[in-house]
Amino acid sequence: MADSSTAILRDIEAAMTGIEKTGRATMNVGTILEVGDGIARADGLSDAMASEVVDVIDNKGNVKAQGLVMNLEMMEVGLVLLDQETPVNEGDTVKTTGTVLSVPAGNGIIGRVVDALGRPIDGKGAVKKEKDMPIECVAPGVIARQPVSVPLQTGIRAIDALVPIGRGQRELIIGDRGVGKTTIAIDTIMNQKPGDVVCIYTAIGQRANKLAQLVQVLEEHNSLNHTIIVAATANDPASMQFLAPYAATAIGEYFMGLGKDVLLVYDDLSKHAWSYRQLSILLRRPSGREAYPGDVFYLHARLLERAARLSKDFGGGSMTALPIIETQASDVSAYIPTNVISITDGQIYLNPDLFYAGVRPAIDVGLSVSRVGGNAQIPAMKKVAGSLRLSLAQYRALEAFAQFASDLEKETKEQLDRGRRVTEILKQKQHELAPVEEQVAIIWAATQGYLDTVPVEKVLLAADAFLNALKTNKDKPLASLAKEKTLTDDIVSNLKSTIGSIIEEHQA
Repeated sequence: MADSSTAILRDIEAAMTGIEKTGRATMNVGTILEVGDGIARADGLSDAMASEVVDVIDNKGNVKAQGLVMNLEMMEVGLVLLDQETPVNEGDTVKTTGTVLSVPAGNGIIGRVVDALGRPIDGKGAVKKEKDMPIECVAPGVIARQPVSVPLQTGIRAIDALVPIGRGQRELIIGDRGVGKTTIAIDTIMNQKPGDVVCIYTAIGQRANKLAQLVQVLEEHNSLNHTIIVAATANDPASMQFLAPYAATAIGEYFMGLGKDVLLVYDDLSKHAWSYRQLSILLRRPSGREAYPGDVFYLHARLLERAARLSKDFGGGSMTALPIIETQASDVSAYIPTNVISITDGQIYLNPDLFYAGVRPAIDVGLSVSRVGGNAQIPAMKKVAGSLRLSLAQYRALEAFAQFASDLEKETKEQLDRGRRVTEILKQKQHELAPVEEQVAIIWAATQGYLDTVPVEKVLLAADAFLNALKTNKDKPLASLAKEKTLTDDIVSNLKSTIGSIIEEHQA
C-alpha cells in the first residue's frame, strides 16, 4: 500500500514538473460570495495576484464581466468590478487571467475621448491601438532621468514669469472651487503646438455636460487634434474614477517611450481620493484620518512619480504632470492638499480674494512656487522676471499696510504704483495666450519703469499698443527675440525706441 502511495506521489510530481517545463498556465477558479456597490468578494482564488484582472463567467462559459483584484485576504479576495452592464450575482464563477489591467495606446487615440479602460465614448468608432500599456508601472529611476531644463510654455504671463513649468515637472494647481484651475490647465493645452507635445486631459468625477463643453472648446481652438481625453464622469462608478488617472498615465508613458513630450492634466485628484476612499470603505479596509485608508499618500505618490524627463539613453522623452486639487475655504493644510503638495515640485495657488477682485489668473505669489525656477525659463525671461516675484510679494504686503497709513513715504508710494501696474500687465483673459517673446517685451517695459507714468486703467491698452508697434517694426525685434531667446543690445535698443512714443500717447 505504501509503495502504491509513493508511486502516486512520484506521478504527481512528474506531472507538475512537466507543467513547469512546458510553461503551461494554470487557471485558478473561485466563486462569488457577495456583490454590492461595485464590489465583489470571492473565495477559491488562492493564486490571485494584486491588480490582476479576473473574469466572471456565466452559465454558458462566456465572460459576463471583469474585475480587478484589490484585497488579498486569508480566505477571500476583494474585487472591484470594472464593467457592470451585465449584473454579477452571488454564486457566479470567477477565474484568474494571469494578466494585469492594461489600456490601448497609439497614435490612433490622439484626438479621441475614451473611458478609464481605453474604450471610445465619443461616437467616432473604434480606437486603432499599437500597444497595450499596463496601468500600473514602476516610475523611472534616478539613472533614467535628467534634470528639468526645457520650458513648457503655458502662454500665461503670470505663470511663465513667476512659477515656470519645465518639461518633466510636477506642478500642482490648487485653489477653491470656481477660481480658474481648469482654465489654466486648458489654456496650457491650447498653447502647445501639434506634433510638439501630446496632451492628455483626465476628467475625474466631472459632470458630463461640463466635459462636453470642454471638448467643444478644444475643437473650436483646434487643440483637440493633439489632445487625448480620458474621462470618468460623475455618472461612472467609483472604480472607473479610481482607474482614470492611472490609465491616462499609462497612455502618456507610451508616447514618452517614443521620445515625445507629454503633458498630463489630472482634473482633479481630490475626487480621485474620494473615489479611492469609497472603494476602500466598501472593501472593509481600515480607515485613518478623515476616513481615508492609510495608503492614500502612496495612491498619488506612485502616480505622480511616473512624471519625468528621461535621459537620451532612455529615449529622451518627458511627461509633465499638472495635478489639480480643490480646497475647501482656502484650507491648503487639509489632508489631501498637504499630501499632494509634498509630492509635487511646486504649486500654483489661486486666491479667491484676488479672483473676485478681478485679478485673473488669481495667482497668489506668496504661496505659489516652482522648485525648478529659472531653469525652466529662456534666458530673456529669466533676466526680466528675476526680481518680479520679490517685488510683487513686497507690493502685496505694502498694499495691506497702506490701508491703515495716512501718510506714506515717496519710495513706498512709488513701489505701490509700480506694483499696481505690474499686477495689471499680468492680467490675462481666458484663452487669450501670449507667445513667450511678447511676454518678455511687456514684462521688460513694466520692470524697467516705462509704464510708471501711464494711468493704471490704461496700462493694458499701452501694453497692447506696444506689442502692435513691435509687430509692425521693420527690424522685427519680436522675431529676433523668439530666435535668440535672449535680450541682445540690438533688441533692447529696438524696445526702447518703440516704447517711447507709446508712453507719450497713453500718459494723458
